[in-house]
Amino acid sequence: MLTQKQMRAWLQAFLPNATGLSPRERLRSGVGAAVALTIAGLSLHCFPGFSSRFPLLIAPMGASSVLLFAVPASPLAQPWSVIGGNVIAAIVGVTCGIAISNVPIAGAVAVSVAILAMFAARCVHPPAGAVALTAVFGGAGIHGMGYAFAIAPVAMQSTMLVSLAIVYHSLTGHRYPHRVVKVEATEPADASMTTGGGFTRKDLEAVLARRNELIDVDIDDLEVLLRETQLAACRRTFQNLTCADIMTTSPLTVLKESDCSVALKLLERHAIKALPVRDANHQIVGIVTRYDIQRASGTVTGPQSIGNALGWLLPGKDNTRSVGSVMTTRVCTAKGSDSILDLLPTFSTTGHHHIPVVDEGNHVIGMITESDLIAGLHAGTQLLQLEAA
Repeated sequence: MLTQKQMRAWLQAFLPNATGLSPRERLRSGVGAAVALTIAGLSLHCFPGFSSRFPLLIAPMGASSVLLFAVPASPLAQPWSVIGGNVIAAIVGVTCGIAISNVPIAGAVAVSVAILAMFAARCVHPPAGAVALTAVFGGAGIHGMGYAFAIAPVAMQSTMLVSLAIVYHSLTGHRYPHRVVKVEATEPADASMTTGGGFTRKDLEAVLARRNELIDVDIDDLEVLLRETQLAACRRTFQNLTCADIMTTSPLTVLKESDCSVALKLLERHAIKALPVRDANHQIVGIVTRYDIQRASGTVTGPQSIGNALGWLLPGKDNTRSVGSVMTTRVCTAKGSDSILDLLPTFSTTGHHHIPVVDEGNHVIGMITESDLIAGLHAGTQLLQLEAA
């Protein structure tokens, strides 16, 4: 016999987890469904002959509206899923109703075949199962429509609901159809910098393949959520590690009025790739690399570089160039108090290899390279492991 506590725990297992939607979002979903169903039901009957031949709204459209307005990010709620799934199910339902005289068996077969067809067409839509049953059990009026049932009302009402959902979500500041920004890198820098190790897209696909079940979340959504969760955990782990803790202090700088040859000698002598450029007030105004200098002098191949080189050789031209004329003026900087994790997106997605650290007066106080960042994260991980031990 189960104890009262065990019985309560067993019954609680029937309850799903609470949704994270705010009351405002829930109200928005309900209002959207009401508006869309009202417009769809009334507008289609403005056409001559519709009110007498077709139902105002078939019941499965109510279920479709739940997905369209309550969970618009679901793969089951996307336009092709709604329209394609409902139409395919209607065709299958009408076919089974004609071919199988036993109504209960016809309904069961219709739903079964509709599911297989929707998987094949990549338009699985749960309310479509009710569309298939409606085609079989709908009575003489629907049976008399034959395959026209798949066009009107199913296709027309489905298309109307999808169109209204697109407009409504756009007006209320939501994305529909749902699209996710693809994660370009399969192994981004932040994926390997957490204490628990990173994951790749292939790892995620392999896990989903092993589960061998349909999960009502787009894989791109799932990957983005996992990466954001991983970064949040990483931020919590390294929240006390700042740019000032890992930067190289008193970095070399060069005046913007200095000759490029001076900057190039500093870069070569100290085996570094970039120099912050400052003005007379020691405020950062740019950054210069070997490539910037070589491109200006024409040692980098290409039409623009050849033009630069010819310009230097023209008579009467001043062949000296200042650092300020070749530097990159848009500089990505960091504050000493910033968390080192704020640098991860900059290093991993923008192609930066050096980030100057500045104070409140925009004076350069340090420089951080990719090696500095990795070393800082590694040291932080080791410290946490020692504390755990």
